[in-house]
Amino acid sequence: TRRERRSADGSRENRGDSRPSGVFLVSSRSDKPWPRRNVGVLKERQLVFSFPEVNADAVLQINFQRTLRIPDDGKDYPLPPGLGSFPLQHIDDFADKVPASWLGRGGVLLPMYQSEALWLSFDCRYVQDRQTRYPLAVKVATGKINAVTGEPWSKGLKRNPQNYLAVPEQPWLDGYCVEKGIIRQFVAMPLGLGYTAEEQITGEAEFGGIQIEVFPMRKEVFERRFQQKPSLMDTMFYSIGASPRKTLCSAIGLAPGGRMRQEILEDPFSIHDWDTTQGSRCFVHLLNSATWKQITGQNPPEKPLTAENYTMSGLPWFDYYDADAKALQGSDILAGVQSVTAKASAKRENIFSDNQSIAIPNIVKLQPKLRQHQVRAADFT
Repeated sequence: TRRERRSADGSRENRGDSRPSGVFLVSSRSDKPWPRRNVGVLKERQLVFSFPEVNADAVLQINFQRTLRIPDDGKDYPLPPGLGSFPLQHIDDFADKVPASWLGRGGVLLPMYQSEALWLSFDCRYVQDRQTRYPLAVKVATGKINAVTGEPWSKGLKRNPQNYLAVPEQPWLDGYCVEKGIIRQFVAMPLGLGYTAEEQITGEAEFGGIQIEVFPMRKEVFERRFQQKPSLMDTMFYSIGASPRKTLCSAIGLAPGGRMRQEILEDPFSIHDWDTTQGSRCFVHLLNSATWKQITGQNPPEKPLTAENYTMSGLPWFDYYDADAKALQGSDILAGVQSVTAKASAKRENIFSDNQSIAIPNIVKLQPKLRQHQVRAADFT
């Protein structure tokens, strides 16, 4: 899987517990769940969205992966690896140190260095007696700008243009959908300097962060589309990813970086198959590393490797292509947003000191939609 491919912590988890609907965050220090505004569970550095009122198996895990920042040089790069999960903390646990506006939005805190990149991994529950994973629709925005369409945040799901991701068909999201088969990588930049997608599209630096909303497939639709099949195994999670009131706030938003080969896939289901009455959402506040330490008292992660150093070590990059799926065309709005390098050039600023083009000799091709326990065929060439 990509998360196993991109990260060393892509283990499977057995999930037989029942929790209230919504998103929860469970700290790695404790198994106690803290509901956060009917959003999700934070467990092992993941957000877990669950919808037991719809179906006990309607559960989605979202993991925020550290990664290499690819060169912003106009070339199209393969998928970079995962370098481990970003730490997450409940914003309510630091209510006396964050702005009141942040508290009003609820959610979680996540630290990033300036110019650092990230990608999102989506894992949903494998339903053994139906031999499939439970489908969910996922909306992702940065600074309340939809990462698929480039449009401002709006309620519900839209099909034309499609403003959401269909999971499990879409295993990961690395950036903004700018062309068919091409995204521009999510790269952290301070709000207020004009680099983020939010600022370039709206002219304002108001929200920053990442906004996520999840909708499960309707129970009756799931049961009709996926008939029961005999099985002796338990249901288990199947990873489809590789996988401040004291105003200490140094808010971060996401800006478009280098070009990467990644298809944003068209929803194979009907727009009416999703239960939009059961939506659950979370606001992920992004902090720079110094502010994270001031607010939480915890050290941020070490700075990630450069793409050049990683490649020189002979470690792999990845390509993923699903011949049976149809890719979205990409957003004209997002295609018109300048990348960080282009914006910096126009402002006569130097943002990236390590933006050299690189040749990538070691690319692993990934096979989509592996059945449970199936082993990907080896390539001995």
